Amino acid sequence: MTARIGVVTFPGSLDDRDTQRAIRVAGAEPVALWHKDKDLKQVDAVVLCGGFSYGDYLRAGAIARFSPVMEPLVEQAKAGLPVLGICNGFQILTEAHLLPGAMLGNDHLHFICRDQKLRVENAETSWTGDYRPGQEIHIPLKNMDGRYVADAYTLDELEAEGRVAFRYLDHNPNGSLRDIAGITNEAGNVVGLMPHPEHAVEPLIGTGRTDGLPFFTSILKKLVNA
Repeated sequence: MTARIGVVTFPGSLDDRDTQRAIRVAGAEPVALWHKDKDLKQVDAVVLCGGFSYGDYLRAGAIARFSPVMEPLVEQAKAGLPVLGICNGFQILTEAHLLPGAMLGNDHLHFICRDQKLRVENAETSWTGDYRPGQEIHIPLKNMDGRYVADAYTLDELEAEGRVAFRYLDHNPNGSLRDIAGITNEAGNVVGLMPHPEHAVEPLIGTGRTDGLPFFTSILKKLVNA
C-alpha cells in the first residue's frame, strides 16, 4: 500500500507542486489539500509547504494558522500525525503552537536566496531518520522572515531535549538564535525548518545534489514500518 502524504495549499503558497514532486520522487503518493477544507482525506502525513500564505500580512503564517484545514491538522498532529513545515510552513507551525518560538524578519532586513550548509542535529524524528547525526548537507534557502527566536528558557529546553533538528553552518543567514535552522516537537512527529528540501531531490534542480531527498524517504520508511 502506497503511503499518502498531503500537501496543503494556501493563498500565496509557492512550493506546493515542488513538494508534491519530491514526494513522488521518494516513492509516496502526494495528496493535494486545500486550505478551506476540513478534511485531511485520511492522509498518512502532511507537509505545509513554503510560500507567502495570505501575503504574510500581520505576521508570516499568522492568518494561515486560522484556515479551516488547520483545525484537524493541529488535532491530529497532537495525536501523532507526522507534519513537516517548510519555510512558511515552519512559520505556520509556530503560529499554531505546534512548535515553540517565533519567526521574525531577517536581521539584515533583506530577502535571501542561497544554497545553505546545515548540520543534522537530530536524526531520530519522523522526517530525519535517513540522515546521520552530525551529517552536513546543502539545502536551498529563500526567505524574508527566517529569524528563529525564543526566550532563553525555551532555547535551553530545546537544546537539552535534543529538539534542535538542524543548525546553520559557516554562515547564519538570518540571525536565528543559536544558529537554529529547524526544530522538532517532543514526540518527533512535527518538524519545522526554514531551508527547502523539496528543491534538492534531483541532481538537475536546486543545489545539484539530493541532500533534501532523505526528508521524504525518511517519512516513507517511518510509515511503512509503523
